[in-house]
Amino acid sequence: MRTVTIGTRGSNLALAQTRWVVARLKEEWPDTDFRIQTISTGGDRNRGSLEQMAQKGDKGFWVKEIEDALLTGRVDIAVHSLKDLPTEQPEGLEVSSIPKRVDARDVLIGREGMKRLADLPPGARVGTSSVRRRAFLCSYRPDLEVINLRGNIDTRLAALGTSDYDAIILAAAGLIRTEQRHRIDEFIEPDVLLPAPGQGALALETRADDDLNIEVAYAIHDHGTDDRVTAEREFLAGLGAGCLAPVGAHASVKGGVLTLEGWVGAVDGSKVIRATTSGDPSECADLGAELAADMLGQGARDLIDSVRV
Repeated sequence: MRTVTIGTRGSNLALAQTRWVVARLKEEWPDTDFRIQTISTGGDRNRGSLEQMAQKGDKGFWVKEIEDALLTGRVDIAVHSLKDLPTEQPEGLEVSSIPKRVDARDVLIGREGMKRLADLPPGARVGTSSVRRRAFLCSYRPDLEVINLRGNIDTRLAALGTSDYDAIILAAAGLIRTEQRHRIDEFIEPDVLLPAPGQGALALETRADDDLNIEVAYAIHDHGTDDRVTAEREFLAGLGAGCLAPVGAHASVKGGVLTLEGWVGAVDGSKVIRATTSGDPSECADLGAELAADMLGQGARDLIDSVRV
């Protein structure tokens, strides 16, 4: 029996995602043995805030060591949260498969009486590790106190049991994949808060010349998800921004038309730019690039650069 080694981070969420991928791959390749190899990344070891990392312009915060393991042959396929994967890949690697996306939205979880974003009283303390969510909250609800909150999902959920936080904002996908959907108090719709580009999607990365494992990974590829996240990530790439930037994007398809919304905000909430474009899903990459150019013309570059000042 052939063995394929799958590389991933060691967090509960990363392992839950990877086990889901392995189960789907096993359905397609029953005569193959899949082995999971956990790898510690810079994001796992660095306890500073993501805002500090964004200020340094760091890329590959969560993936570099896993990609190194791919390049050296220690693993055959890497599983990433797509929103953590830089739009520029190392030479010799490629994303070979994007499985079907789960819910892309952000969610709010709050203490008693604070179960909806609109219900939070002035001065409520909201925890988040995301520069994007901080920028959004400072713009949408400047009366709230936004407090940095890092750690895995369980650590962040436990923070609600202390007096430090009244509510926290997380990605729906993480709670769904770790079977904690019941903890969600409110799904925040994209017309209020745009998710990170690629949020809710996974990426299976391989060596570019490894035809056999490219075929293995591609067996669970979802074309509809690929169109939507391609538009979102081309928008991010066109802005010249990384995965830690205050940028949101969400693509949807209805009636054969792909609609892409983009959002860029100053970290302090003082200014935001939001725009929309639409077209045929086959033009997803061009739509992302066009929306980025439009927003750059409106001053988006200054807002993205402000996080590194």
